Amino acid sequence: MIEREPGAGLTSEELAAIVEQVGTPDTLSTPFGDWEFFDGVPRSGSIESIFDSLDLIRGIEAFLNAVPGASLVAMRRGLRSVGVDSPDVIGYTDPRGNSRSFFLTPNTETTYGSTFLDLAAWGPTVIESPPQSLCVVDDFWFRYVADMGIPGPDRGEGGKYLFLPPGWEGERPDGYYVYESPTFTNWVVLRALGGVPAMKQTRIYPLSEADAPRETTFVNIASAMQNTVHSNDFSFFEELDELVQEEPVTALDPERAGLLAAVGLVHGTPFRPDERKRRILDQAAKIGAGISRALVYKPRDPESYFWEGSSWKQAFVGGAYDFTRDGARLLDARTLFHYFATVITPAMAHAQVGAGSAYAYTAEDADGHALDGARTYSLRIPPNPPAKNFWSVDIYDTQTRSLLQSTDYPALSSLSGTVVPEADGSHVLWFGPTAPAGAESNWIPTTPGKSWFPMVRLYGPLEPWFDQSWRLPEVQAE
Repeated sequence: MIEREPGAGLTSEELAAIVEQVGTPDTLSTPFGDWEFFDGVPRSGSIESIFDSLDLIRGIEAFLNAVPGASLVAMRRGLRSVGVDSPDVIGYTDPRGNSRSFFLTPNTETTYGSTFLDLAAWGPTVIESPPQSLCVVDDFWFRYVADMGIPGPDRGEGGKYLFLPPGWEGERPDGYYVYESPTFTNWVVLRALGGVPAMKQTRIYPLSEADAPRETTFVNIASAMQNTVHSNDFSFFEELDELVQEEPVTALDPERAGLLAAVGLVHGTPFRPDERKRRILDQAAKIGAGISRALVYKPRDPESYFWEGSSWKQAFVGGAYDFTRDGARLLDARTLFHYFATVITPAMAHAQVGAGSAYAYTAEDADGHALDGARTYSLRIPPNPPAKNFWSVDIYDTQTRSLLQSTDYPALSSLSGTVVPEADGSHVLWFGPTAPAGAESNWIPTTPGKSWFPMVRLYGPLEPWFDQSWRLPEVQAE
């Protein structure tokens, strides 16, 4: 055994000075008001304010961290409202998506199909994906489960996919691509390169019916109006409660589950906040929505921007579909994406030369001002856009993050063949309440009194996009 003398440690004066660091003053000024203490013990008159503040902070954090789940609850509610109410019912948009509904940043160039799996009711469920398709399954917390089709293991040949409920201990038959989801509800997104006829080759049925599968029902929901966007007030937490009650406690890690429990969202327990808590959570949702809008439209992370000095931004910050970097979750990046977009797949986070698609958006003009639907703007698409397939520009309502309801199809695309180029091969696009004379074919109408934002999509992005030798100029106010 070795014994040694202690170090010098602190003097009495130094130890006394540290009380200022480890203690709390008798009056503590905070953004929530002044809190009073007696030698570190909260006085009774401050207790209510302290806990109201804690509930508000937890409510704001719950909003920011649970936007992905609330988004899919709203998506399911919207689809149910137009008749997509069973896993074997697929809603699709023919000929394509339009601005009649509230739906987070869809494009107007693609026909989509969508439904929700219900593994609690159906148990193991089979999806037969169509050939030459791009299909995704996300769980109810908006986490990636599987790709089907070209980016999936069938490589576009079509295949049978089997989705198992969380904790499944039963059979796993051969002949399927098998995935176990952390949640019972799963969102299915379908896109077939062969259009609606190819999409209608999709079949969804319980594994128990594999020998004699039921027919799949298809519903054209293009003309139906629906809301698939989550709330920004107290009802946000009611949407979340629907998810928390349906899914097993294992669906979330203890930290995020604990945050939700702190605001009263606990699996198996009714969500019945009193008037004080309702008021605080309503305020928390509104503050959280305001923060989310700053993250989307004016992010402070330099990685959000494509080029130095440019306002053009990317939706996936950090380059990972699960929003992680060096073992840490990029919380702001996750909120940014889910507050204004849908569908999580590695294929979106990592566009490749000549495959997939690249996206860029902005909500301001060259002077940094928000885009005003009463004014006229122009955007020059430089010559030789680096898109193997085609490029498009859709514009969106900054409030709903849905297609701007100035026309059914508020978009322009090189695929249409109607956009007129300039002599140098560039394309000047116009935005405003009325078309500039002679530029009608290159114009998207806007709505006075509303702001809006454009999103540029490159389908099959090419090397000049990745090496940044081709870049978008700013939107110009005329």
